[in-house]
Amino acid sequence: MFELTVVDHFAAAHALENYGGKCESLHGHNWKIEVTVQGRGQDEAGLVIDFALLKALTKEVLAELDHAFLNDLPAFRGSSPSSENIARHVFDRLAGALAQKGPPGVRLVRVTAWESETAKVSWLGPDV
Repeated sequence: MFELTVVDHFAAAHALENYGGKCESLHGHNWKIEVTVQGRGQDEAGLVIDFALLKALTKEVLAELDHAFLNDLPAFRGSSPSSENIARHVFDRLAGALAQKGPPGVRLVRVTAWESETAKVSWLGPDV
């Protein structure tokens, strides 16, 4: 089994809901997002998935978040735009994009959202 990871980033603002501390106030982060997929099969070039395709699909998903006030986005209505919920949202959107545009047998296994150099959270999907 091969595991491939790409890294991208976006900048956005949010205000954590029901937090009870200073992070309930408007503030921002430069999130680093790691996307990890798995697959066994390789194409004629020896690739499980072209890194360029995986990067492009990741960029499409992150473009929806970049330079946004996350609390205003439909994806976070009814849930606080925490790094946990960001990782899950990116996972869900990217899993759908991979199912449509990715090679067969490649599955998304993890999205990690770094909100700082020392703090990260990973979503492994609903089936783990």
